Amino acid sequence: MHYRQTFLAFRHLLSRIRDVMAGADDPEARLGRIVGIIAEEMAAEVCSIYLRRAGEVLELFATRGLRESAVHYTRLRIGEGLIGEIAASGRPLALADAQHHPSFVLRPETGEEIYQSLMGVPIIARGRVLGVVAVQNQERRQYSDDEIEVLQTVAMVLAELVASGELVSRAELTPTEGIAVTPLRLEGVSLNAGLAIGTAVQHRPRITIRRIVADDTGIEHERLRRAVTEMHGSLDDILEHTMPGRGDEYRDVLETYRMIAADVGWLRRIGDAIDTGLTAEAAVQKVANEIRARFHQVSDPILRERVYDLEDLSNRLLQHLLGSIGESHELPEGVDAILVARNMGPAELLDYDVGRLKGLILEEGSFNAHVSIVARALDIPVIGQVRRALSRIEAGDTVILDGQHGQVFVRPSEHIREAFATNLEIRNRKQAAYVAERDAPAVTRDGVRVMLNINAGLLVDLPHVAEFGADGVGLYRTEVPFMARTELPDVENQRVLYARVLDYAAGKPVVFRTLDIGGDKVLPHWERLAEENPAMGWRAIRVALDRPALLRQQLRAMIRAAALTDLKVMFPMVADVEEFRFARRLFDQELQREARLRGPLPRTLRVGAMLEVPALVLQLDSLLAEADFISVGTNDLAQFLFASDRGSARMASRYDSLSPVFLDLLSDIVRRCRNAGVSVSLCGEMAGRPLDAMALVGIGYRDLSLPPFAVGPVRAMVRSLALGQLEAFMQEARLTREPTIRTKLVAFARDHAITI
Repeated sequence: MHYRQTFLAFRHLLSRIRDVMAGADDPEARLGRIVGIIAEEMAAEVCSIYLRRAGEVLELFATRGLRESAVHYTRLRIGEGLIGEIAASGRPLALADAQHHPSFVLRPETGEEIYQSLMGVPIIARGRVLGVVAVQNQERRQYSDDEIEVLQTVAMVLAELVASGELVSRAELTPTEGIAVTPLRLEGVSLNAGLAIGTAVQHRPRITIRRIVADDTGIEHERLRRAVTEMHGSLDDILEHTMPGRGDEYRDVLETYRMIAADVGWLRRIGDAIDTGLTAEAAVQKVANEIRARFHQVSDPILRERVYDLEDLSNRLLQHLLGSIGESHELPEGVDAILVARNMGPAELLDYDVGRLKGLILEEGSFNAHVSIVARALDIPVIGQVRRALSRIEAGDTVILDGQHGQVFVRPSEHIREAFATNLEIRNRKQAAYVAERDAPAVTRDGVRVMLNINAGLLVDLPHVAEFGADGVGLYRTEVPFMARTELPDVENQRVLYARVLDYAAGKPVVFRTLDIGGDKVLPHWERLAEENPAMGWRAIRVALDRPALLRQQLRAMIRAAALTDLKVMFPMVADVEEFRFARRLFDQELQREARLRGPLPRTLRVGAMLEVPALVLQLDSLLAEADFISVGTNDLAQFLFASDRGSARMASRYDSLSPVFLDLLSDIVRRCRNAGVSVSLCGEMAGRPLDAMALVGIGYRDLSLPPFAVGPVRAMVRSLALGQLEAFMQEARLTREPTIRTKLVAFARDHAITI
């Protein structure tokens, strides 16, 4: 079908649907007339509409061409048959020979066995599949791309009419049977640690679009232009009024979001949709649905975050078009709120009163999502990847959010509520006690000092050095600010950032780790490489070795930022000593360059390596002859040693960091470093757990780098132990043939009154 013919046919079809909606028929009669219009306009013998019911079931609600007796009788599970597959995938399907497709399922009561071809598209509203609209023909018909697009647009119109209750009573589509009132425990992924108890508030902006077909496309283009201008103004206000004290990366996140809002391609697609005869708001919704359907199965985290931001912006733009900006972002009065959402953008989170927002639960989400970064800056606990959270957590439910362990307790029993309330009170008292003792050094009862540094990745982390009395920053992850930007920062931008890090540290040592990108950490402005094992692929020092200019620019910025002060730099993921030598040569070249330019140099320089690849342990003596210091990265070292993906839920508890074999390896590393006169520190998750940290101190580690909130508990542990007793115990315990000494270590701590 020619484009102009398609356009005219589409306008005629929409006009006929509008006439039906203007009539006085009841919803079911309207639905019956609409399927007839679609069948006629698309030259099909059959048009059917299936809508989603409770229990993940699709029910035939209206048809022209199939047997009327099948209406409200024929049902298919999501994923069952061709209709179920369309609903499950959220994507259209067009088949000239439908009955020979492997997913075809015959429902004899419909009489559809005489129809050979089928074209169906999902009915999607606000990212959720509400049903499927399908046409069928007796002869084998090749449906064109134009015809598929017409049916998709019709489905978008149907979605808004269904969601608003104009075609189907909302009561018919609202699950009323089997609603859980019993307590639930849901699992997710911790995106920001913390504990919160509050009342569930569902983040579901319900925007009803009542005008679908435009009377004048010129007016609709002008309405869109005004709404976009208003939206940009409101985003500028957010940037202006939420910046103080939040840090540069926080600003980068929101400015990136603001740039997406000005995306020319996105706005052009909306304009093209208006040209087909839709109102501005219907065009925005159509493009949003298309984006969501297209990226439904995308696994790339950067692309997924882009989709989330565009969905958020679509909702904001609709609110400006309909004059309802801010109406869907109110929290109930007098309650501590736990927000529940499928996903959201950073500006949408800031629309809420964050002072009353105690936690955030997401059905999707990732650690590096823009909303997660902003939530961490606001110290709001976040749990992501909680399956079907919106359908399982009702508005008004009491919810306990355990951000430390990635658990959500819904409608908890009084016993559980009391237990968590007690835990929360104890936790708050402990935190107050830790803060009160922040100036007390981490010294054992027999006088041995243990240095406790923090891991950081954002400027908002740096005040924790003083807040928790840390000795410095043992690991500053330089890649985190890069991930919040839309383009690679130049040398001057990096210099300013690193200088601010040193200023915040107020004279305490900072160890800068050069870019550890690749694997699961992808920069928005870089093309992601498809790798079967990204954790062991092109990442960290390997990227820098292949793109030395990138590393040289970063080192140049660090040298300039640390002028006349102390600079410590370490290279990550070193697997061979020659890699370290190459990186150090680049560092020396940058020092020589800066000296030629007569720029002020750092007062002291120390260059080290992260030891996180087992192969480097076998070359440790050679490395110790070259490096000024070593930092053991236990997360990757354990992952590679046990060949156990640390991101796998199945493997999470298979191997213990307190296994004798791992502790023997760590003990050997610290012994050899001491013998060589090279300082050694340890960073990783185990350093932040008091029991694990106790084991590390017992085998010789005196310099730990850990999450900020773990400094207090680990300090209390160190101050409560006698090192001589612990060392003797660790030496004997490691001789066991058991897979872990954890139980023995807990008993030792209890017997010797060690705070864990």
